[in-house]
Amino acid sequence: MATLLHDAVMNPAEVVKQRMQMYNSPHRSALSCIRTVWRTEGLRAFYRSYTTQLTMNIPFQSIHFITYEFLQEQVNPHRGYNPQSHIISGGLAGALAAAATTPLDVCKTLLNTQENMALNLANISGRLSGMANAFRTVYRLNGLPGYFKGMQARVVYQMPSTAISWSVYEFFKYFLTKHKLETRAPY
Repeated sequence: MATLLHDAVMNPAEVVKQRMQMYNSPHRSALSCIRTVWRTEGLRAFYRSYTTQLTMNIPFQSIHFITYEFLQEQVNPHRGYNPQSHIISGGLAGALAAAATTPLDVCKTLLNTQENMALNLANISGRLSGMANAFRTVYRLNGLPGYFKGMQARVVYQMPSTAISWSVYEFFKYFLTKHKLETRAPY
């Protein structure tokens, strides 16, 4: 449920960010981009990649959490507060999840940006919609390697992010649990 709500809010922001990052983007500000996309493509443009976003985030989070828990069992079997194990497990879990979901991210980016050169090369007039069409287009343009464009950058971005997130989470869990145990009155 959290992923559904998160993606419903963040998908339009991702569309704006990606459109502004495109080479030769005509947009000079986020507000200008929102207005132009709204006026020329309507609300649908902000959610064209929503199902792809969900299809990517649900497996990402699943792989991420399962891998983190598995690695914690290996490097921290007693599950004590161990910052080094949390950083290593968190970083590796994020890296694996990012690598595994890169094909979905490539398709989502194509849906969000509607990149003209790619659409022209694929002989697509108008707008590209739907995850299946995005998958076919990426394959038609670049074959299997096309699904993994940007994977290294995605992994390098996710590793520190997830390492920091897990270490902060584990610190506060430890701190709040320890504090709660110390302030508990004896029976």
